[in-house]
Amino acid sequence: MSAAEDRAARREARGSWLLSAPALVILTFAAAGPLLIMVVYSFLTPGQYGNVVWEFSTDAWVATVLSRDIFDGTYSLADAHLTIFWRSVKLALTTTVFAFIVGFPTAWFIATRPPRMRTALLFLITIPFWTNLLIRTFAINQIIRNEGILNTLLIHLGVIDTPLQIIYTDFAVFLGMTYVYLPLMVLPLFAAIDRFDMRLIEAAYDLYASRWQVLRRVIMPIVRPGIVAGSILVFIPALGAYVTPRILGGGRNMMIGNFIELQFGQGRNWPLGAALSVLLLVIVSIALVFYVRVTSRESARG
Repeated sequence: MSAAEDRAARREARGSWLLSAPALVILTFAAAGPLLIMVVYSFLTPGQYGNVVWEFSTDAWVATVLSRDIFDGTYSLADAHLTIFWRSVKLALTTTVFAFIVGFPTAWFIATRPPRMRTALLFLITIPFWTNLLIRTFAINQIIRNEGILNTLLIHLGVIDTPLQIIYTDFAVFLGMTYVYLPLMVLPLFAAIDRFDMRLIEAAYDLYASRWQVLRRVIMPIVRPGIVAGSILVFIPALGAYVTPRILGGGRNMMIGNFIELQFGQGRNWPLGAALSVLLLVIVSIALVFYVRVTSRESARG
């Protein structure tokens, strides 16, 4: 490369950086800025009435998993914190698995319909996104509460004598999150199945494969990127969900998102809330890294 071409390439690169500079500045202050504040706050001392005292401390990180006895100063496992973490992970995983169980047949049915019907069915899947999450959650509340549509119908039919206690339970939170995040599973699965070559199924049947073998050895490996993408899209927001557990759980069945809000509100322990926020971000980042590695591996295999 000649000197003139080298200078031209440098000017072009410099121009590209200058054009992208406003976006980089916005991303730095809008994304990295709040994250940096949370990281700094997690190593400070809580103030008496909220806020923080600018004294370095690792107590917030210790308090995420350990609790200190106020009398003798000994440490023990923070059972309440671990219970909330376990409930959050358990409900997020359960929601993801059930969303896949319901979403995969739904996506397969849509992908195998004629083009005009396929468009109409996808339109129906995306309709819930037109409504605010809070309204959708209140709609589920009206269905499963003690005086709601479900219990009223079952009592009217004589199936039960007293209302079923569904609201304010883990099952209510699971049901609400599955309803809310189900489209996020269906759409990636549909995109993967839509590219699937149906002749592979015919070839597998010609080789005397059973339906289970076709599903496990032909369909699943090919649509795996859609499965992973849908699982990540459901698991991440379900893990940090706040509105649905707050309304359907009633504050008694708390998840990590509600617990973080409690620390910044009534708990007045901002460093602990910041440490929990960063810890949640780390868990989400691990899930995203797993997704990137799986998709990169699939891309390398063609």
